[in-house]
Amino acid sequence: MKELIEIRWHGRAGQGVVTAAVTLADVLSSEKEKYVQAFPEFGAEKRGAPILAFNRISKNPIRTHSHVYNPDIVVVTDPSLLGIVDISGGAKEDTIFLMNTTFDIDLIRERLSLEARKIYALDAYTIASDELGRAIPNVPMVAALVKITELMDLKKFKEKIKISLGKKLRPEVVEKNVRTIDRALKEVKEG
Repeated sequence: MKELIEIRWHGRAGQGVVTAAVTLADVLSSEKEKYVQAFPEFGAEKRGAPILAFNRISKNPIRTHSHVYNPDIVVVTDPSLLGIVDISGGAKEDTIFLMNTTFDIDLIRERLSLEARKIYALDAYTIASDELGRAIPNVPMVAALVKITELMDLKKFKEKIKISLGKKLRPEVVEKNVRTIDRALKEVKEG
């Protein structure tokens, strides 16, 4: 793991983007020698308005408490934001992109001028709709992110996320979310 990993989440209000960042931080905070932050950036947006959330993950205590300007990873939870919001703003040459989309990755790469950057994609809406009955992409996106970045062992991740989700959700809803995790881990693909 790099000394510091900065993640920027792009989504829409009501999709669980802030919850995704907080859940990732909660799960990773159980790891030894990992310091984490999770925080949103939004104002008085209505449901469906574009919002941002951020994570920082470090081997050392994190003293920075600002917006993530040059992300190592960009996660896009809503494909309708592609072309509307500048998802590549501040991205480095080695920034990794993870997108909830069914769009052709080569087309996205070309239209957004992402060049040779790594792009991963999965259809988190379908996964969540099938398993939860609602198109809330946050948990499948967190699972895909952990898989592609190898931030922690996947078996341990599943154990820890069950505990994290169990703090807020009924057991049957946690189990449905576990099914979204299993599918996300299988279905995320590099484009």
